[in-house]
Amino acid sequence: MKLLAGRRAGALSGAVLLCLFLSFGPARGAETLGKTGEDITGEALLPDNSKAGRPLPLAASWNAGQKPGGFSPDYQMARIGRGSHLLPWFYLPPPGWAFQDEYYESAIKKAAKLHLPLSFLSTQWESLLGYLPQYRHLPSEINPNVRATIARDIPELSPFGPVELWRRVGSRWTATPLLKKLQQWYPDPPLVLFISNNEQPRLGWWEAEQSNRFLARYGHGKSDAFKRKVIGDAWIDRYRALQGGMREELVTPVWKKNARFIGFNAFGSPNFGRTGDWMRDSLYIPNRFEPWPLAWDGASAPSGVDGAPVSNSDYTVFSPQVFEMNYVFMSKEALRLNPCFWLELSVWDGHESDPSKDKRSVYASLGQVYSPGRYAGMVRFCMWLVRPRLVRDFRFWDDTVSNSGAYFMAVADSVDMIYRNPTLRRFWRFARLVENPGRQNPYQADIPEEYRNTGRWFLLDTSLDPPGPWTMTTTPPVFALALVLGEQPHREWLVYAHSPLGQRDNVGINIPEYGSITVTVGPSGNFYRVTEKNGEARPLS
Repeated sequence: MKLLAGRRAGALSGAVLLCLFLSFGPARGAETLGKTGEDITGEALLPDNSKAGRPLPLAASWNAGQKPGGFSPDYQMARIGRGSHLLPWFYLPPPGWAFQDEYYESAIKKAAKLHLPLSFLSTQWESLLGYLPQYRHLPSEINPNVRATIARDIPELSPFGPVELWRRVGSRWTATPLLKKLQQWYPDPPLVLFISNNEQPRLGWWEAEQSNRFLARYGHGKSDAFKRKVIGDAWIDRYRALQGGMREELVTPVWKKNARFIGFNAFGSPNFGRTGDWMRDSLYIPNRFEPWPLAWDGASAPSGVDGAPVSNSDYTVFSPQVFEMNYVFMSKEALRLNPCFWLELSVWDGHESDPSKDKRSVYASLGQVYSPGRYAGMVRFCMWLVRPRLVRDFRFWDDTVSNSGAYFMAVADSVDMIYRNPTLRRFWRFARLVENPGRQNPYQADIPEEYRNTGRWFLLDTSLDPPGPWTMTTTPPVFALALVLGEQPHREWLVYAHSPLGQRDNVGINIPEYGSITVTVGPSGNFYRVTEKNGEARPLS
């Protein structure tokens, strides 16, 4: 991996120090915590490389209950009281927006009594640089956007604008009366996640020569790798400055120390290897798969299915179950660049209010049932493939518990079952994901040399597999993976399988270096424990 230098090294060292504090900082006594609260805080603070094993996952949502009937802080605290392992989340409005104390006060004070971690969801913080007149209309040479005047409604941010403006904008988000009041109500949270939607348009590396500032510095004719490097380096500086401004304006020392900054999709491209132009979405350079682990403390990586009729699904090769196989090596790369990188999954069932885009309606038009159980089956596969710190269910801001609560609970229950079952806990913490060397990942377009021999295929062969070669529209009836513990001849495997389109009986699943087992698989997924010693495959309840 590329050695860090200059300001980027300083930014990362701050993140590492924070990670060490969170790993070994003080915790409240058991007398002030319920069992669920203890679990939530303990797992949120456990480092990825702990001797206790991999941290168990937590659950959350992108819907923070701004609209009545949504997934509000009070709803969350009630669910935690019933045993759901949720990391509380709140809406963080843009600077200058009024928001009622009643939304925050009760839940924040309950979280303080339980000493729970907190998270705050918001639009992209740097968007102020694009729409506030004092930044948007600055002279070209100091404008944070690509041009001083842009015809489109949302300008592209420039990686070559003044860094100090990013710091200044960051400070506006946390210097608000609201944030000061929250810190008074809860002065010592063990962890505070600030989560950005991170979808502000930015200058693409392929557009570099449209930037006069790029041309003034570097001239014409630079290679694609050069453009990706200098633009990636520039984003690292600016996003760390933005977050530095946010941290500096926090009032209490504990909030300053325990704040971490997470960006949606601040990770690797989900399209890695799927099409020949996937690198347009990427800032890959040799020995750095992306700059984002150096620019952020963590990522909420996209997962799930899109709502559009012609898009990915949960039952074809063009699916999250397949494209997230790339996340396995990407998560290792992220932790090499930033040992404290917080990786969560943003899962989605594709539900939209427009029936022409809504995945539930699209599947119904195909004669399929898209139940919460089927959604859970896909979510569990992706969870056990990637084993993230948290699984964040996507809901639009105006969705409600009455409309989508069962789908959110499919995610929460998929997390909670790990805490209830000792076998699942043990495999989550300590097991190794089993690679399937018998088939090649179909996402093979323009793979960089350093990743051509990287394990990227974990789907197990089954007796129902269609013949190859597989394409994006191939439909595997069963998606199965395995994790292994121990060494030969005392190994044991956890096999998870789900069949999105209906129950399948007498399915043969081949476990590399073991052999075949015969199982029943349903849409919501089934777990089996297999032991090398006695050759049995027993279902887990």
